[in-house]
Amino acid sequence: MTSTEASQSDTHAEADGDRPAPPEPSATPTETASEFVVTKQHRRFAEFCDAVRRDRYIGLCHGAPGVGKTLSARHYSAWDTVGAAVRSYRLYEGVAPAAAIEARTIFYTPTVHNTPRTIDKDLSWLHTRFSWAVETALHSDRRPPDLIQRNGPYAELLIVDEADRLKTPGLEALRDHHDRTGIGLVLIGMPGIERRLARYPQLYSRVGFLHHYQPLSADEQTFVLTRRWPDLALDDAEDYTTSEARAAIIRTTGGNLRLTTRLMAQVHRIMEINQLGTVTAEVVDTARESLVIGVL
Repeated sequence: MTSTEASQSDTHAEADGDRPAPPEPSATPTETASEFVVTKQHRRFAEFCDAVRRDRYIGLCHGAPGVGKTLSARHYSAWDTVGAAVRSYRLYEGVAPAAAIEARTIFYTPTVHNTPRTIDKDLSWLHTRFSWAVETALHSDRRPPDLIQRNGPYAELLIVDEADRLKTPGLEALRDHHDRTGIGLVLIGMPGIERRLARYPQLYSRVGFLHHYQPLSADEQTFVLTRRWPDLALDDAEDYTTSEARAAIIRTTGGNLRLTTRLMAQVHRIMEINQLGTVTAEVVDTARESLVIGVL
């Protein structure tokens, strides 16, 4: 075996088996693919990601907590399916699902206690495994050591959630990965992240797109309510009671998707306890009293 082949073998062994997978935050009940409803805000987010992926720039997405940024990112990347496949992937076994071949997107959430070293290792692990899985799907005749090396070209976009957790060294690790691999990069964070990153010219000079993920409009929220919770019949235009209840839900949540989900869980609980068949504004008000609601 030549020194080059030995190096390739060591590279595959380290990336595939020796290093454990980076931790993956479990999806909450509001983040399941089967419940996802495509809204105008998600369409705009998808167009933003398409532009970053096409031009291989860095994009910033900011929005208030609970408006649906993470949910949209996981749906765009099909990470509930792709992430599980990438993490369970073994060389010589299995290939990437069709969703991975279409999305070509990696979704990554840094841990609270992160360092440039852990970020670099996590990204390299995910990027390499993703590329190997897609490559074996597209070229079934290729097996180690014929597979491409680390950080292959099959991943075209990296979405980093909770980017507010990253300090300057961690952001530099992301910039370095972006520069070395040419992958598009989307950073998702809270409002104000664009002003914070403006202090880092090496990173900010590469930002080509900025997207503000806004709360749902009243019409969008009505659309979500009638499709996520069809059993409540909140779309009945002939029933004033349900129309009043729908208006109370929209007024209480202010278009916040996460708060809407929490409120509806309480509405179901109250209706079940009291054996009610129709949701009313009084039920919504009672459900609201069970929640801690901050400033919307």
